[in-house]
Amino acid sequence: MKAQKALNTMSESQIKALLESRRLPDDARVIMSGNQAVPWRLLHLLDETLPTYRLSGLNAPQGLPRRDGVTYETSFVGAGMRGSARLVYIPARLSMVPILFGTTRKPEVLLIHTSTPRNGKVSLGVEVNILPAAIEACRKGGGLIIAQMNRQMPYTFGDGEYDTDIFDAILEVDEPLPTPPARTGQAPDAAQSAMKIGERVSSRVQNGATMQLGIGEVPDAVLQGLTGLKNLGVWSEMFSDGVLSLLHAGALDPDRKIISSFAFGSEELYRWMDGNDQIRMLRTETTNAPTEISKQPGMTSVNTALQVDLFAQANASRINARIFSGFGGQTDFIVGALHAPGGQAIMALRSWHPKAQVSTIVPILREPTTSFQPTAVITEQGTAEILGYDEKRQAAMLIEHAAHPNAREFLWYEARKLGLT
Repeated sequence: MKAQKALNTMSESQIKALLESRRLPDDARVIMSGNQAVPWRLLHLLDETLPTYRLSGLNAPQGLPRRDGVTYETSFVGAGMRGSARLVYIPARLSMVPILFGTTRKPEVLLIHTSTPRNGKVSLGVEVNILPAAIEACRKGGGLIIAQMNRQMPYTFGDGEYDTDIFDAILEVDEPLPTPPARTGQAPDAAQSAMKIGERVSSRVQNGATMQLGIGEVPDAVLQGLTGLKNLGVWSEMFSDGVLSLLHAGALDPDRKIISSFAFGSEELYRWMDGNDQIRMLRTETTNAPTEISKQPGMTSVNTALQVDLFAQANASRINARIFSGFGGQTDFIVGALHAPGGQAIMALRSWHPKAQVSTIVPILREPTTSFQPTAVITEQGTAEILGYDEKRQAAMLIEHAAHPNAREFLWYEARKLGLT
């Protein structure tokens, strides 16, 4: 039996003393577990210790320190950084972000959220993502790696398993992970439009296909239509409770591993993930590599956008030229799915923006393009086939089948001006 390694556990005061003793440079780059796996206790300790630093994390939630001296850095903007005057946005496909840690964005400190040890190792649990590359870069550069070791973080297999001796310090906690809030106050027409989109998308999926799964109203509606299928695979940047729905319905292929790089969902999902050999949480360079995505049979990528124009260009990143999110995995999965055997890349969105009261199908983008040329654009109005059709046919399909009726006359007028009729 292997001897259990001694853990380098420290108290909060000891960790603060460690941070002070390292004499970190002004504006030291601090990379943290992102999405819904932020190591909050460690982050607050660091914020109390360092007067200035650069905080880097993907899709960071609300609750980050907001004060002078803290600069945000990210390639995918979450609610915690969005709109900040101190935000530094680094455009990059998600598959390319890990490369930056060895070039222009070298880390000095890494704050990560882990499970407790099993057989001498801990797991990054629900958030592997870009962290393996950050760990490698931080170790190579002599940086500081601190773990928040949580009894309630599930142990997952894959690229996020590490010997405990890589950590300079460990803070032990016992805290529940965040779960998605319940949806309330949804308008009936919004729910109905999501259901229509979901039905149209799921009707295009065949038995044995591989799915990229997301979280939200439209992905949930798509999943409802997939429960009657068989032998589905999952190769996705992330997943949520929808995987459980497919599992309980018998729609998943039991002989295929569920591949992802991060997860966010209910306590039931986290319990199911814990020690589950069917799940492999891999680094972003693998999950988001178009070459790997293209190997998956019937790869079906479902993404959304803020706007799609008559040239089938999508803006999913910016509003009034200001960054709202980022490329994320959209570009990676669209390219990978288009090259997969029997693959398809679907752009799914509502035809009318309920808050702004404007059409989401526009003549031509006035914002930077996030992606272009999906297989099809699907709204609650219908399906516009894109791939393989000439530009005039694409525009006509978008106007007649995807656009809201209230926008069609204007779109036809603009299409003529653009030479698309």
